[in-house]
Amino acid sequence: MTAHRVTAPGPPADGKPAKGPASYFPSIEQTYGRPVQEWLDLVAARLDDHRHMEVVAWLKTEHGLGHGHANALVAYVRQALGS
Repeated sequence: MTAHRVTAPGPPADGKPAKGPASYFPSIEQTYGRPVQEWLDLVAARLDDHRHMEVVAWLKTEHGLGHGHANALVAYVRQALGS
């Protein structure tokens, strides 16, 4: 597993809906039945030695995620890790 852990964001303090990739997280949890933190951990570990679109393709193929959901997870982790 990666030495870097990206934690799922809490709800925005102002009560407004999340923006950017995190706006997909409630739908990802509801659609796939797993907490976003599990997905973030999988993505962070995979990004150690795979490129962005390789991880997106892996999420789609191996886990059945849609392209938008997979891309949102990978983009969020990459942004959090500064890569």
